[in-house]
Amino acid sequence: MSENKLPGEFPVRSVPLGPALPEEMQREYQRIRSVYAAAIREINSRLETLDDEFQMKHRHNPIHHIQSRVKTLPSIAKKLRSLGIPPSITAAKKELHDIAGVRVVCCYVDDIYRVANLLLSQDDISLIEEKDYIKQPKENGYRSLHIVVDVPVYMSQGKLFIPVEIQIRTVAMDFWAALEHGIRYKASDEVPAFIGDELRACADVIARTDDKMQEIFKALQLLHDSEDEFRE
Repeated sequence: MSENKLPGEFPVRSVPLGPALPEEMQREYQRIRSVYAAAIREINSRLETLDDEFQMKHRHNPIHHIQSRVKTLPSIAKKLRSLGIPPSITAAKKELHDIAGVRVVCCYVDDIYRVANLLLSQDDISLIEEKDYIKQPKENGYRSLHIVVDVPVYMSQGKLFIPVEIQIRTVAMDFWAALEHGIRYKASDEVPAFIGDELRACADVIARTDDKMQEIFKALQLLHDSEDEFRE
């Protein structure tokens, strides 16, 4: 089943359909998809506004780029089955918080927390869940900040609060995650232990590089601030 992609959507690989999905579930999915797409547009708009405002105040864009997607129906069904739940749209809305997904790629580690805090400071955005894989990386070396938020969406039937999963990471973290996923996806069997060790080592090198690039950026900021004070 093909999927109508949103602008800036991050790539979604084809997912085996498994057992045929009922036509009623397919119709229900089409009805809810527009609501989740609206939630993504709302989050994207707020992030872009915050990025523009930060640039005006601090001469720095914390956000490098944004990608988004609405989970496909086969992916929804597959995830529900993995949880031992019979696939249905009712179950998906209740059990899954990542039907709407946004990936925010930042320049520096500090920007990750800055963007998250600015977004969560808005009084109509509610935090549902947070997983900090930067302070506590996954065993495979994966680093990213994951937050799930409730965002208001205004539809013809009134205001709805829709959960959106937001992954926030640096360009370097995104580079590693994309290549690591590609390596594991292409492996016909489980990735050998020594390859896993090498991937974790690469993740550590990238984390140290992230820290060093942030130090360089902060040093340049201090230099520019000193120059501005001198001119004044």
